[in-house]
Amino acid sequence: MSDATPEAPQEQAPAATDDPAGPAPLGVAVETTGHPAVDAGLARLAELDHLPADGHLAVYEDVHRGLRAELTSLDAHPAPRPYDNRS
Repeated sequence: MSDATPEAPQEQAPAATDDPAGPAPLGVAVETTGHPAVDAGLARLAELDHLPADGHLAVYEDVHRGLRAELTSLDAHPAPRPYDNRS
């Protein structure tokens, strides 16, 4: 019989909670443009930081549709040019 005492179980390091393959914010700063529709699209792109890659396509397509609609509306209702006011 030995006088050795049984060793206490060693504590294991906690499992990493960050999944290296999971979504990670890119840290890209976004500035507002002053155009509400464009700013809404930029805000929607910020949602990508919290989505897995397979969810990105739907967001990109939605933002693209919104930006195209905004550009189309600008073509339909052009802003007056300040230099066209000739006498």
